[in-house]
Amino acid sequence: MPLWQIILLVAAVTIAVAAIAAVITRRKDIRKVAYMMDALEDGELNFRFKENNRFNRTLNRIRSIFERQRAAHEQDSWTKLIRVLTHEIMNTVSPIASLSDALAESVDEEGHSELDVKAGLETISDSSKNLIKFVQTYRQLSGVAKPIRKAIEVRELMDKIISLNREFTASRGVSCRYFEKDQDLMIFADEGQISQILINLIKNAVQAGASHIEITGQMGTEDEVIIRVSNDGDPIPVSSQEQIFVPFFTTKKEGSGIGLSISRQIMRNHNGTIELVQSDASSTVFELTFN
Repeated sequence: MPLWQIILLVAAVTIAVAAIAAVITRRKDIRKVAYMMDALEDGELNFRFKENNRFNRTLNRIRSIFERQRAAHEQDSWTKLIRVLTHEIMNTVSPIASLSDALAESVDEEGHSELDVKAGLETISDSSKNLIKFVQTYRQLSGVAKPIRKAIEVRELMDKIISLNREFTASRGVSCRYFEKDQDLMIFADEGQISQILINLIKNAVQAGASHIEITGQMGTEDEVIIRVSNDGDPIPVSSQEQIFVPFFTTKKEGSGIGLSISRQIMRNHNGTIELVQSDASSTVFELTFN
């Protein structure tokens, strides 16, 4: 065989081997990216690619960025939660301590007091019961059950929810309607838990003075199902919009402040999200995404 043919053959084999190696490497890289995306969606950041090459270093750097952002977000959430817990507990305990001291100081050696001891003890009892109720509410927040999922037709679910709330909304002059932009929408979810979220959003809208509540369903660009709940009630104050999902934070006098917190936990357990995407003079819109 002539030398030039040998050189050509060696070159062809080399190119073929390089091409095959590139394809194999590319497939490995694609699998790595897919694995990383699944891990990020599940909130699992305890992975690290060991091979010391540029691509792996880039993936590890992305993971580190997500890890720092999550740590900062969790720290901020804990700070807000502790602030709210401290505020609520101090508001209840301080009057109890103050009134107890006043009653103790008012009692003379013969056991008589200038203050109304019965009324004081009733006040202490009421405050203690409120504190117990607060703790029970916290227990409810921390005990969200694991979802039992099944295939659900979105329109059928919405018809049930609107029917269940028809008397409540009608009695307050509120219309509630569902529109489906894409037909035959399905979600794989716990019907009871998702119903709880939507009923809570409807209730919040009514309490905000809404006259129209509109729920829409559609497919997203990545085949996710998106449900939007909008209303024309009073907007959420800008100063409160970043805190509405913080446990026990509420802008309502009689609100517990756990409805939206539980809703976010439920959606996370479904590998989905719930977000406030708009709240101004025109409308307030919450968006639920089911991946």
